[in-house]
Amino acid sequence: MTSNSPRSKTGQVLKIDATGILYRELNAQLREAVTNGVRRIELQNVYGQRYIGTNLNMPVEIDIFGTPGNDLGAFMDGPRITVHGNAQDGCGNTMNSGEIIVHGHAGDITGLAARGGKIFVREDVGYRAGIHMKEYGDKKPILVIGGTAQDFVGEYMAGGVLILLGLNLSEGQHHKANFIATGMHGGVMYLSGSVEKHQLGKEVGVTALDEKDRRILQQYVGEFAAHFGYDAAAILKHEFSKLSPLWLRPYGRLYAY
Repeated sequence: MTSNSPRSKTGQVLKIDATGILYRELNAQLREAVTNGVRRIELQNVYGQRYIGTNLNMPVEIDIFGTPGNDLGAFMDGPRITVHGNAQDGCGNTMNSGEIIVHGHAGDITGLAARGGKIFVREDVGYRAGIHMKEYGDKKPILVIGGTAQDFVGEYMAGGVLILLGLNLSEGQHHKANFIATGMHGGVMYLSGSVEKHQLGKEVGVTALDEKDRRILQQYVGEFAAHFGYDAAAILKHEFSKLSPLWLRPYGRLYAY
């Protein structure tokens, strides 16, 4: 079923050709379709339209073919969005729940201020991925990156789990990011692949994994592997480092009188 109308029977896949459709119109079609009970949507020929999935709060599955624009899935609460390609900046901005699965690269500030839900990126991410991630109530955001990241990954993290797998690094190759976890004051980061001490923010410490950490990795690396066709057991054989904050409020004394 291919249509530019948002009407479809529940259980069927509504296919929308996004060629030439402005983002406002496209998102209006998505909201109307979800309101009408559509639970599976396929967007074809997406070319930079912003805010796809923003504020959707029902368990709809959206498959995107093309390259969605900034703020994919911003503020969303429940959907599963699968991108068969790359995503631009702000993917998962302040998302509350649901999943975003990117079968390529994602841009800067992936997972910005996310307070719940899961984001899986098969390849690399840009700058400041995971910035200001935080936990809210019983919600905990999860960001798993298959490749590597640019500078300031995990900056100002206040909660959640960020996993950087470095699967595209060759033997002995370092992650290139500097200022990793700068200002981090909550949550945890697991990093596979080597980094030098000067690449880390001064606010974090590096510790060995315990059994709880291994269970966390087993769960989310397992989900990552299932999405992208990897062998989870092979990934988990790699050496991981655990990064966690040394202080609750690393910059608090700067503002104290």
